[in-house]
Amino acid sequence: MIPAPLSVCVYCGSRHGARASYAEAARALGAAIGQRGWQLVYGGGRVGLMGEVADAALAAGGRVVGIIPESLQKLEVGHTGLDELHVVPTMHQRKQMMAERADLFIALPGGIGTLEELYEVWTWRQLGYHANPIGLVNVSGYYDGLLAFMAHTVAEGFLSPQQIAAVQVSDDAVRLLDALGARVRPGTAGEDFSKI
Repeated sequence: MIPAPLSVCVYCGSRHGARASYAEAARALGAAIGQRGWQLVYGGGRVGLMGEVADAALAAGGRVVGIIPESLQKLEVGHTGLDELHVVPTMHQRKQMMAERADLFIALPGGIGTLEELYEVWTWRQLGYHANPIGLVNVSGYYDGLLAFMAHTVAEGFLSPQQIAAVQVSDDAVRLLDALGARVRPGTAGEDFSKI
């Protein structure tokens, strides 16, 4: 039996950031998703790294699903060239729908929204709501400070080493994608996050 294509939820910035390497990583990740025949699920924007990853996935033949709250759609930042664009009333519904459509989660560089999304699915995994792989693209050392702080939370007794190990880190987006894809349990997309 041929396994179903994986659905990859990507969290990333609505800005490009200060380094060209951030956009390069977003394009490489999007292209790799499309080349594998997998699906990208993301926040639905056409700007910043969000636009880069979506455009690259589309250009490589991938299916792209965007989920955006009404408030951002009204600001005309929604991507109109996607296979699916869902406009939802709230940010919570956006994040829940993204999670329900995902087999694995990857965070590229981004700001507080990206961090909040990453920490939410990480927390949900710790609490047992899902067992999907989570990855962090640490391109150009972007997340070095965050990783040092998370090591500090372990040293101070607030987090177990097992929870740190639940997030795989790489500076290479494509290698990370393949490593996480190999860890997906069949049939994980569509898990019920409604009780969260």
